Amino acid sequence: MFAIRRATQEDIDLIRRLAREAFPATYRELLTPEQLDYMMAWMYAPEVLRRELDEGFAWFIASADGEPCGYLSVERQESALFHLQKIYVLPRFQGCGAGAFLFRCAVEYIRSVHSGPCRMELNVNRRNRALGFYFRMGMRRLREGDFPIGGGYYMNDYIMGLDIS
Repeated sequence: MFAIRRATQEDIDLIRRLAREAFPATYRELLTPEQLDYMMAWMYAPEVLRRELDEGFAWFIASADGEPCGYLSVERQESALFHLQKIYVLPRFQGCGAGAFLFRCAVEYIRSVHSGPCRMELNVNRRNRALGFYFRMGMRRLREGDFPIGGGYYMNDYIMGLDIS
């Protein structure tokens, strides 16, 4: 049984612990160890998470039978545009519906804060095996790009979109 709750500043250590397991497992075959380390520090440093929570990013933590199993964050970028910044499931919970649960929770959150039609977008590495998952969840590929993130590294992504009514 899955449950979800909104994360707070008190959850920063938990988010970091979940990310240390989920993020490298997702990207170890796609990125160098150096880029993985760089991206972990860039995205999951305590001050980064604190700033995002202060600035209104909606962070959520999912649990399966009481055990944390994944997380997501959503950023409102424009009036009717939201960005699914993060959606990760711990490896041992993949394949049992946790990802779909998190995805649906992101959509439900967006509907709760925006009453009209809008779009949810996300960036996904062009070689990420989660691409099939996003297509199954109803997303479509909008565009692609190579985005510099500092340190000489790039995110080579598709930008996927889901129209929400």
